[in-house]
Amino acid sequence: MTIRIVGIETSCDETAVAVVEEGRVILSNIVASQIDLHSQYGGVFPEKASRAHVETITPVITEAMAQAHVSMEDLTAVAVTRGPGLAGSLLVGMSIAKGLALGRGLPLIGINHLEGHIYSLWLDDAVDNFDFPILALIVSGGHTELVLMEDHMQYRRLGGTLDDAAGEAFDKVGRMLGLPYPGGPHLEKAAQKGNSAAFSFPRAWLDGTWDFSFSGLKTSVMRECKSYSTKPDTGIDTIPSGLPTEDLAASFQAAVVEVLVEKTVQAAQEHNAKSIIMAGGVSANQTLRTAVMKRAEDISVYIPSVELCTDNGAMIAAAGYWRYVAGQRDGMELDILPTWPLGQL
Repeated sequence: MTIRIVGIETSCDETAVAVVEEGRVILSNIVASQIDLHSQYGGVFPEKASRAHVETITPVITEAMAQAHVSMEDLTAVAVTRGPGLAGSLLVGMSIAKGLALGRGLPLIGINHLEGHIYSLWLDDAVDNFDFPILALIVSGGHTELVLMEDHMQYRRLGGTLDDAAGEAFDKVGRMLGLPYPGGPHLEKAAQKGNSAAFSFPRAWLDGTWDFSFSGLKTSVMRECKSYSTKPDTGIDTIPSGLPTEDLAASFQAAVVEVLVEKTVQAAQEHNAKSIIMAGGVSANQTLRTAVMKRAEDISVYIPSVELCTDNGAMIAAAGYWRYVAGQRDGMELDILPTWPLGQL
């Protein structure tokens, strides 16, 4: 029997639903973005995000099913993001997933959002069979994690950010530079025209650990921005005239990329990883993609296609397939876990 999983993802500000066959074939992958809603705040407004999910989730499910050309009777199970994420947003996805599972008599499978990002790699036709162990860098707006994947669904967390996630730092620095929300893609575009050596921003290496820290780097950029202002009380939303935006963007990006790449490759070498995988929204950054492939040398590097880097339902359905095959079945008492570490439970 063909295994078809519907994946529901509402951990933050994307309402996403997909249907995936046999954990590899995407039949549909619909994502409703909330960028326009949150751009006026310069970041995600949690209460508005959850309300938008409530308004959007049913139409997105309908569209995903129609695009996949399947009915509810053709589905094998419902996979849904259980955490980590925003509590209000997670509740919307969990509630409708339970309704679908209960109403149609389908198994319910709770998925860790970070595991979903990892299994987005199995949706790429270029990726066939991985040899374990695999060193995974999950890098997004809310997460920066180094994880050793010792087998399917077996993880050992090596380190992570102690403060801002890399994507969060990109967005905050983009705001300092007067770039539109979300800052990451706009900062990357500005950096393409800048000089990455124009400013010598700090790199927090945190020797002896696999952890990351980007708050000091962010503060250094803020101080540099303020140095161009003639007003001592310049705030984060006041953009000084004459700001060398492109050089600042390029120098900041270079600092983030260098630390991410160096620590990832060193961790892979120390733990004898057969390959490196990188996933999450920031993995769409072309400078980062190029740098990690160049630095890794004889270690194979795999990165999802750009459309699968950001939050989507297909990655949840893909992880759901592996969990389903392994025998996971969750009951209606399943609850959200907004701070759920990968590999626990």
